[in-house]
Amino acid sequence: MKITETTLTIGKLAKKANVNVETIRFYQKRGLIPIHEKPSSGYRIYPSEILSKLLFIKQAKRLGFTLTEIQALLKLDDGAYCSEAKLLAEQKLTLIQAKLDDLLQIKTTLENFIDKCPETNEINSCPLIQALKETSWLCSIVQGLYF
Repeated sequence: MKITETTLTIGKLAKKANVNVETIRFYQKRGLIPIHEKPSSGYRIYPSEILSKLLFIKQAKRLGFTLTEIQALLKLDDGAYCSEAKLLAEQKLTLIQAKLDDLLQIKTTLENFIDKCPETNEINSCPLIQALKETSWLCSIVQGLYF
C-alpha cells in the first residue's frame, strides 16, 4: 500500500488519534485493530479507517467500557446488531450505577466522620482516625468498587 492522503504511518496515526504508538501496537496485539504487513520499505501503512476505529476505542473507554467489551462492540459495528450493543450498554450502566451507589455511601460516611471531628484538638483521640481503626466495613465497599 502506497502512502496517500487516505493512508497513515503508525506515527502519524498515533498523532492524529492522540495516542502513543505503543498503544496502537497494544491494540493490535489485543485484536482491536488489524496488524498490517510490513512492506519492503519498512513502514507499515494504515488506512484512514483505522483512525476511526482508534477514536471509537477512545470514546468507548471514556464511557467506561473495558477493552474486552470494546472488542465485542467492534464486532457488532455493522449496524445489524443494535440490540446486542444495547444489552452491553445496559450492563455497563448497571455496573456504573452500582459503583455510584458505593461512592455515595462512601461520601456520606466521610461526611459523618468529618462532622464528628471537633473544631479544636482538645480531645485525646480523633474520632475519624479511631473509626477507621475500629471498622472493616469500608474495605468491603472499596473492594466492591475496584475489584
